[in-house]
Amino acid sequence: MAKPAQFDASKFSWIGSANNEVSVCVASRSSGFTKFDDLLTKPLTIGSTGAADDTYQFPALVNAVLGTKFKIVTGYPGGNDVSLALERGEVQGRCGWSWSSIKTTRFNWVRDKRIIVLVQMSLSKHPDLPDVPLIMDLAKTEEQRQIFKMIFARQTMGRPYLAPPGVPPDRLAALRKGFMDTMTDKEFLDEAEANKFEINPVSGEELEALVKDVYRTPPEIAKKAAAAVR
Repeated sequence: MAKPAQFDASKFSWIGSANNEVSVCVASRSSGFTKFDDLLTKPLTIGSTGAADDTYQFPALVNAVLGTKFKIVTGYPGGNDVSLALERGEVQGRCGWSWSSIKTTRFNWVRDKRIIVLVQMSLSKHPDLPDVPLIMDLAKTEEQRQIFKMIFARQTMGRPYLAPPGVPPDRLAALRKGFMDTMTDKEFLDEAEANKFEINPVSGEELEALVKDVYRTPPEIAKKAAAAVR
């Protein structure tokens, strides 16, 4: 069997990300769950597409690190199927669900309080959700914080643009400037809004610094993080 390709992400020329993605865990109103702490005392049955997806890995990680009681039901063909299962009452919630996706496809559920947002899974809070706890703030130890940072760093790269290693510095600087100029262009933003695409850009410099920081994660912490999402 051929070995999978191996890449060193710290070597890439990071141009920027069109969105700093925030995923959330939600519970149906009928479930009786109203806050994150409820997850520490009773099980919440959530739907998932499978072990390779955020809908499994994110709640599995929080179960392993913080002792929450997500009961993960796998096998749904896709995210829409999980949402339909939630609507039918087959499951009580969904986790690893992009907030930008909720706003586009199910915002009436939020508006009508049919679902409760329990926690945000990213490195920083979404401006729409100032009162919903952030997973990084729930870490009780430095080890837990490092595990969360390693796994949820990819949220900051929600819509990444990058070039191969070795791009000359002046060319990379021009690409980064062009990218950020586009992300603030009125015509571009108007079109994105019309198509319900969330734009919350992250600069290439920020991505490069984040990737290098993640690569400095101690090996023993990286092993614990990997084991937690299996």
